[in-house]
Amino acid sequence: MAIFVTQLNIAIPCLHGNYLADLLPKCVPRAIYLDSDVLAVDDVRRLWETRLPAAAVVAAPEYCHANFSRYFTETFWSDPQLGDRVFAGRRRAPCYFNTGVMVIDLRRWRVGNYRRRIEVWMELQKEKRIYELGSLPPFLLVFAGEVEAVDHRWNQHGLGGDNVLGSCRPLHKGPVSLMHWSGKGKPWDRLDAGKPCPLDHTWKSYDLYIAEGDSSSASAPFALSSSALPAAAFSW
Repeated sequence: MAIFVTQLNIAIPCLHGNYLADLLPKCVPRAIYLDSDVLAVDDVRRLWETRLPAAAVVAAPEYCHANFSRYFTETFWSDPQLGDRVFAGRRRAPCYFNTGVMVIDLRRWRVGNYRRRIEVWMELQKEKRIYELGSLPPFLLVFAGEVEAVDHRWNQHGLGGDNVLGSCRPLHKGPVSLMHWSGKGKPWDRLDAGKPCPLDHTWKSYDLYIAEGDSSSASAPFALSSSALPAAAFSW
């Protein structure tokens, strides 16, 4: 099983998912891509075993209630060669999906030259601004409507909230297999500042970094409280 986790302190970390097929040996048929602000509280083999039909290259939780159009500019939607035409003929209606958790069939990725497909959109963005929010839209342009849906339990995202505004996010309803502190706020920053959100204490239980003189920064693993997360989410 190949699991690739980004590190936030290296260049263009959000784009690593586009280069897994080049970074990993060709004998690796499949990979799980995870952002570094995630905490898996379930057996990731369940995610690894996600069925990918012949037409699918990527599997990820989809969020079809989200406003998909807001990720692209008026320039994109008003161009007769872009806009809705880009998503015509897809397997399903295009939906937002978060690239922080993806199962990728690397063989199909290489055969379809998906790295280049994503780079083409990045190059067009340099010529004229067709999307917002950095690294996500190129993946949406290539895969929205073609993603194999994964249960939302595998990406309880948005937990980062906003450190500047002091906002905290609760867990969404339903079982939890992976917690994702996406957003402007990060648990390690709030813990260091002494202003953690309630869910940040869960992160602290698994954090391997121990600040000098702080023996409480990391505690024994698997210290999650059953009152904080649904018991059904765990399978060790």
